[in-house]
Amino acid sequence: MRISSGDPKVPVLYHVERTRTGASFSVRSVKAVQHGQAIFICQASFQQTQPSPLQHQFSMPTVPPPEELLDHEALIDQYLRDPNLQEKYRVGLNRIAAQEVPIEIKLVNPPTPSQLQTLEPKQMFWVRARGYIGEGDIKMHCCVAAYISDYAFLGTALLPHQSKYKVNFMVSLDHSMWFHAPFRADHWMLYECESPWAGGSRGLVHGRLWRQDGVLAVTCAQEGVIRLKPRVSASKL
Repeated sequence: MRISSGDPKVPVLYHVERTRTGASFSVRSVKAVQHGQAIFICQASFQQTQPSPLQHQFSMPTVPPPEELLDHEALIDQYLRDPNLQEKYRVGLNRIAAQEVPIEIKLVNPPTPSQLQTLEPKQMFWVRARGYIGEGDIKMHCCVAAYISDYAFLGTALLPHQSKYKVNFMVSLDHSMWFHAPFRADHWMLYECESPWAGGSRGLVHGRLWRQDGVLAVTCAQEGVIRLKPRVSASKL
């Protein structure tokens, strides 16, 4: 849970409480502190691997493989070269293109410029960390997946509204993750995102990270504050 903004120039002090240590499950509560104030609270649960006949999962969506899709940079360039793209989208795409992101992204079924005004609060994209992480410790891959899971996640709630409104303020309140199966964060995974509800200046999003072999690796949920302001149309005078 994010409580307040952090200061990248100041060290973070982590207070860890051993809330529970059991034979099968353990819980740790973590509080991140800067300037004497809590900025972040995390509760992490751990389980010993246990066999069980209770096993099922949803089916992975049928989508084109990442090798058949444009990468994020090429897709944005394609949008920007479209003379019919509205200026409000052009400004946002240029801003995204200028960002350096340590993950690779390939959007599934990207909308055409004419479809940008009628989007559902759903999106899917292939994603992986740039570079090689290796087999290593699964905890490293979980940390990278936590970073990946936050990218464009809350923005899913904005998709039906972005033609009429722009973001005035947006920040995460709660972000939860459940790890189901081993995975490699430097291998392609399908990120399936949807927003079942938004209201009261808040948005709720659900997400699933799928391995390429169809195994559900991670489930995510996030709620955030989203305050919008109307887009001002350019004067025709």
